[in-house]
Amino acid sequence: MELVWVCLLIFASLSETSSQEDLSRKVFVFRNEPSDAYVILKALPKEPLHNFTVCLRSYTDLTRPYGLFSYATKSEDNEILIFKPKPGEYRVYIGGEHLSFKVPEDTLDWEHVCFGWESATGIAEFWLNGKPWPRKGLKKGYTVDAGAFIVLGQEQDHYGGGYDSYNSFSGEMTDVYMWEFLLSPHKMRSAYQDLQLPRCALGWKNLEYEIKGDVVVKGRLR
Repeated sequence: MELVWVCLLIFASLSETSSQEDLSRKVFVFRNEPSDAYVILKALPKEPLHNFTVCLRSYTDLTRPYGLFSYATKSEDNEILIFKPKPGEYRVYIGGEHLSFKVPEDTLDWEHVCFGWESATGIAEFWLNGKPWPRKGLKKGYTVDAGAFIVLGQEQDHYGGGYDSYNSFSGEMTDVYMWEFLLSPHKMRSAYQDLQLPRCALGWKNLEYEIKGDVVVKGRLR
């Protein structure tokens, strides 16, 4: 039986203190461009991961590279990473290796991404706005280490640091979730629609976080 973690929540304030609350209908606003700010996620996997899914929603007008979700361990800074190097492309990393997914260069709008992976087959899934891209293979048989340092809005170059402001995120972010299993297609679509979801490792409605720098919590504009 798969281990299920209790959902924990991310909340932001400029005071750089840990917090926890329901962030339904709220967003993190990374106000500066470029930015040295980030949000630390406090809920960590207790066991190594053989499967996972990460979902989040972001809104930005950036055209330069930026990191969204960075999961680093002491042995690998890009253990799990969701990175957008330019408009029209996402890169997802596992164990320091990456896959690229070409996406439309749409007009300014929210983008919801889900990145799922299973070790047994090496299958990696990438979903954008509730639509699956062709599945690819990466790191079959690999195990993602526990003991991670997880941040939003930056790319870690080493465990807990090494941030480059050129790769920082500026804009709005919401609906951040992580599960220790690969979501079914039905639940991938549910994540995009913000409907009922399985219990999770990191969940927007009950997630522990710590703000570092100029990030504020505001109500959604939509």
